Amino acid sequence: MFLPIKRESGKSYDFVFVSGDAYVDHPSFGHAIISRLLQAEGFSVGMVCQPVKDADYAEFGEPNIAFLVSSGVVDSMVNNYTAAKRKRGGDVYSEGGEAGKRPDRALTAYCRKLKSLFPNGTVIAGGIEASLRRFAHYDYWSDAVMPSVITDSMADLIVYGMGEKPFYDITGLLKRGVPIKDVKDARGTLYATEYENFSIKLKEKIARGEAVFCPSFDEVKNDKTRYVKAFNIQNRNNDPFTAKTLIQKHGGVYVVQNPPAFPLSVAEIDAVYALPYERRCHPSYKKGVPALSEMQYSVTSARGCFGGCSYCALNYHQGGIVQKRSKRSIVDEARRFTADAEFKGIISDVGGPTANFRDAACEKQRTRGKCADKNCIGYAACKNLKVSHGEYLDILRTLRGLEGVKKVFVRSGVRYDYLMYDADESFFDELIKHHVSGQLKVAPEHCSDGVLKLMNKPGFGLYGAFRDRFYEKCKRFGKEQYLVPYFISSHPGSTLEDAIELALYLKSVNSVPEQVQDFYPTPSTKSTTIFYTGLNPDTMEPVYTAVDEESKRMQRALLQYGRKENYFLVKKALETAGRMDLIGFGKGCLIKPPGKGADSAPKNVVKNADSATGNAGNAPKNFTKNALKNPQNRTKDKRIIRRKTR
Repeated sequence: MFLPIKRESGKSYDFVFVSGDAYVDHPSFGHAIISRLLQAEGFSVGMVCQPVKDADYAEFGEPNIAFLVSSGVVDSMVNNYTAAKRKRGGDVYSEGGEAGKRPDRALTAYCRKLKSLFPNGTVIAGGIEASLRRFAHYDYWSDAVMPSVITDSMADLIVYGMGEKPFYDITGLLKRGVPIKDVKDARGTLYATEYENFSIKLKEKIARGEAVFCPSFDEVKNDKTRYVKAFNIQNRNNDPFTAKTLIQKHGGVYVVQNPPAFPLSVAEIDAVYALPYERRCHPSYKKGVPALSEMQYSVTSARGCFGGCSYCALNYHQGGIVQKRSKRSIVDEARRFTADAEFKGIISDVGGPTANFRDAACEKQRTRGKCADKNCIGYAACKNLKVSHGEYLDILRTLRGLEGVKKVFVRSGVRYDYLMYDADESFFDELIKHHVSGQLKVAPEHCSDGVLKLMNKPGFGLYGAFRDRFYEKCKRFGKEQYLVPYFISSHPGSTLEDAIELALYLKSVNSVPEQVQDFYPTPSTKSTTIFYTGLNPDTMEPVYTAVDEESKRMQRALLQYGRKENYFLVKKALETAGRMDLIGFGKGCLIKPPGKGADSAPKNVVKNADSATGNAGNAPKNFTKNALKNPQNRTKDKRIIRRKTR
């Protein structure tokens, strides 16, 4: 049974969940997990999804305990706008894929509306929009530093990160008779208070050095070096084993963040995915919800990511310690698929933020957390990185052997560097033979060494070695499959020359991507900090960043050099960079000179995929085939992987 979307006559509800997504009762949606968890803990929950009118918000009246608010699976501004700040034409998390079903800055809009309608009601905000905006942050869409979302939204409490642990703690306190307004110390939560209302416990933490002050909102708004300092403090205190309580002054109030929640145990995460989800959108949506089609018969095998990519918000939201489900839990979920009359035998994905990360990066992480001053993987892999695909491969083998299952695909991100570090190629072989649905998506992101360092991505030579091995295996196993590499244009540190270098690589492998992601500055990531301040948080050295629209458009156009509509932008970029040698009829030229046929795309290019027949020998000079097989051998080729100093 779905949770109610209409009030039952005369009934009051403990919690009312207000969501920016359509109501989909599937564990890929945060509102489904938290509402089902609360139900399992014995609390009643009403669902208000994508409210518009006052009557929508008031459907269940004021709840006995609190309103819960999330803008949805994606930050509402990212959901509503492209990286070029243009309104998106659709919304896959809304009925029929229709745009315009949620307001801009939905979390703030929903919380304020609830506070106006129910002044005495308690409002708890959560989800990714709350997580990424919990401190003062740079807001790309207004091009300004904005205060913590708790002060903007007037919410009483924020649950940041993945919310299960905090809600287990909160419901435990409620069952012991603690009023919701007195819940202040739960891990994974944040609140705002005046200095005179600091608790004795908080004052004692400050005295012992267990609570630290970040530069204030006024400081970070007016001084970019203070902004970087605040980012570094927050970034260093994002691990549950080592984090301190953080405090940031906002005018007359102080935002107080309790340390992050500890990772879920295997038993706890198994319990979350065993809750009675319908795995469908609510039947009131006659047009369906497009996002569900990819997720309905997918399996989340793990959470968290130790990848540490500078542009990614996952580490800040899900955490850097991988939390896994048991094999039994995953297989039981797949068996439930086979009992569903609509299941066609295809498990669309088995994975998480990074599909082939199955466990903690090293033994230390289990008890002492993630290192504050080094990376597990990225431009340089830690010597203590534990590399194994054995458990994940065993799960995939079992799933594809289930009666009623025809295919099991891996579509969430595969870290090709982690795969290449594994001396045992069994997983690589079986990935190619059984688990690629025609195309495998991977994310080299760029080919320039300087840009990759700032992204914390591996040297490009490793991608070249992976690419060659992928196609060798496809040929050996008789599979016509392709790599679809993702590249980012205009990432901080990427100059016009770097973009040209990447365009030359793409030409060398006969590829013109249909889609290129222009760098999208989202709150609280390291790359966004560089974008806004122009400073590398690790060194405080200046970093070139394309911030004006024309520079960004030229870099993006270079990556799609073969598109007719990009001809004049590519020409201008080459002229600006002094690379007139790349305008001509030669094999190495990106475009033809002005005149007949100049604005037409080159022949025999492959859209999206790296061509299996591409001539890698024409790639940029730092494209090295002799890449490393595992992190222990990284010193064999210093061009590919160097130990990153921080």
